[in-house]
Amino acid sequence: MHDGDRTMDDTSTTVSGSATTLPGPPLGIPNSKLGPMTPTPPSPEIASKPESKKLYVKTYGCQMNVYDSERIEDAMRPLGYLPVSSPDEADLMVLNTCHIREKAADKVYSELGRLNEIKEARAAAGGRTQIAVAGCVAQAEGPEMIRRQKGVDLVVGPQNYHRMPALLARAAADGRSIVDTDFAVESKFEALPSRVAAGRGPSAFLTVQEGCDKFCTFCVVPYTRGGEMSRPAGRIIEEAQRLSDQGVRELTLLGQNVNAYHGTGTDGADWGLARLVEGLSAIDGIRRIRYMTSHPRDMDDALIAAHRDNEKLMPFLHLPVQSGSDRTLAAMNRKHTGAEYLRLIDRVRTARADIALSTDIIVGFPGETEADFEATLGLIRAVGYAMAYTFKYSPRPGTPAEGMQEQVPEPMKTDRLARAHELLTNQQMAFNAACIGRTLHVLFEKKGRNPGQLIGRSPYLQSVHASATDDLIGQIVPVAINFSGMNSLGGDVAVYS
Repeated sequence: MHDGDRTMDDTSTTVSGSATTLPGPPLGIPNSKLGPMTPTPPSPEIASKPESKKLYVKTYGCQMNVYDSERIEDAMRPLGYLPVSSPDEADLMVLNTCHIREKAADKVYSELGRLNEIKEARAAAGGRTQIAVAGCVAQAEGPEMIRRQKGVDLVVGPQNYHRMPALLARAAADGRSIVDTDFAVESKFEALPSRVAAGRGPSAFLTVQEGCDKFCTFCVVPYTRGGEMSRPAGRIIEEAQRLSDQGVRELTLLGQNVNAYHGTGTDGADWGLARLVEGLSAIDGIRRIRYMTSHPRDMDDALIAAHRDNEKLMPFLHLPVQSGSDRTLAAMNRKHTGAEYLRLIDRVRTARADIALSTDIIVGFPGETEADFEATLGLIRAVGYAMAYTFKYSPRPGTPAEGMQEQVPEPMKTDRLARAHELLTNQQMAFNAACIGRTLHVLFEKKGRNPGQLIGRSPYLQSVHASATDDLIGQIVPVAINFSGMNSLGGDVAVYS
């Protein structure tokens, strides 16, 4: 996502991370030799023996990539592919990549080397395996990925993964690798089969918006995901209803800039995110709604009011600020000042006093002085965050910031990251500690590590552990909180319901 995506490799809730800057070489590589994709049927090699086909997907990056990986599974399921947890037994191995983390492409190439060894071993034993790379690294690298890793059968951008069945069939039939990183004219959401949520738990991600028009100087999202595009509200509500019918109780609405959502409503009018949330709230089975990631410039009055008036909209807001220095914010092309951000926070807290706030912070951006960094620390102290993600800037080819003068020395960036991390860690621990003695309603999602233990989420997105029976998975249960840690809470079920 825009504004400092979190990687799914790092599952703990953390306030530190690597750089949020992204490489951005020229994209949209033409694929004129591919021809039309729609009429291409699956080849016999892909479609045969559907019961024996196994699919391994490794996901890097943000929540949107998690959603995309689930939809890749949905796209391949009609051809008989079922998900497996290990690449060693897979007939199709997919890396769904993200460009947020430092040296993201290098990590993908390293993983591809490992997967290619598996592919070669299976081929030597008479088996057949295909390798596909999807997502933002695929979009950025294009044919270079095929050149560097001969074992890759398909490189497909994040807008084109709905074409994977036909593309893989063509790659198998022609015996050649294929690169498809054009921005598709058709909507991938309309081309994909119905969503399957069964077995994935009571919480689900739901992409409602893609792309970004903000052009922050550290971010390549407008180039890898394209400009802002909002799905029609009716299609989103239909997908949400199907998820609800399959046991989903909590939705997290996703977008690179999700609060910029403006889609055609079921009444034909233009709906903003607040109106979409209202429409989704009408689904009885959906009990909780969240959204991320937002931009301060698109936090409008209607959405703020929704936090006050809509009981299904959870009291948690991830609103990246990136820096507290107006000079740095201008260099980032963030289009807001520190004072404007603080006034926005005041408006949000006036509407919902108990709201928990989360943010992204980049330290060591080109030209950042000690005074600029102190301004960031000052803003952090003024807001008081419940959760945050801090990133150390590192230049990447293709981003506007990469060519900026006054690159901050690495030791200085490391020092600033540690200082910001310490402050934000203290704030997060204080917020969690303040929950002791309260009763929070927890949506239990899965079994814990210990026998008789379940893990769920509080309204504030904290992980909560409690002793409870398995029949409470998927239910929202009051839990009396008696323990707090850095990344989680603990407590006792207060009332079974």
